Amino acid sequence: MMTEVKPSSRERLLEAAATLTYRDGVSIGIEALCKAAGVSKRSMYQLFESKDELIAASLERRASSYVAALLPAADDDRAPRERTLHVFEQVESQAGEAEFRGCPYLSVQIELKDRSHPASRVARRVKGNLTAFFRAEAERGGASDPDLLARQLTLVFDGASARAGIGAESLEGFIVPTVATLLDAAGMR
Repeated sequence: MMTEVKPSSRERLLEAAATLTYRDGVSIGIEALCKAAGVSKRSMYQLFESKDELIAASLERRASSYVAALLPAADDDRAPRERTLHVFEQVESQAGEAEFRGCPYLSVQIELKDRSHPASRVARRVKGNLTAFFRAEAERGGASDPDLLARQLTLVFDGASARAGIGAESLEGFIVPTVATLLDAAGMR
């Protein structure tokens, strides 16, 4: 007979922080985080220096799965243009889900305002890595100005994610053709 292994207090706090901050924002109270995790405040402070550190750790913990859900696999041998469009196809698909609230890393940056906040630093790094992916693909695909195209793609990604996240825009049949136009204008293959 197998016994179920209960997640550690740390794991439960990280999961609660990820879920609640994505749904309700970073202003979520410590009481709500601890209650959702089934952990005392004392235990939380033994595991994390502050709520800010907990939020940063939860974003860090989710970064690899977030990136894996967006980017093509490293061994994906499609052309750079198709690899870039893949990212926007993923966003379009995610935006169709009822619980979609936009890019969690962009949301944190917008909400916090403080660029030195630990969670803001994590979010900025994750977003920077996305821009670096776009730049590398643009360069491989022969774009006329890979830096400019990468910045444009990040802007479209963030804008589309934010608009869909607040329910102001449906991305279905809209985001991929928009990006394809940008890629055409940049001469990307």
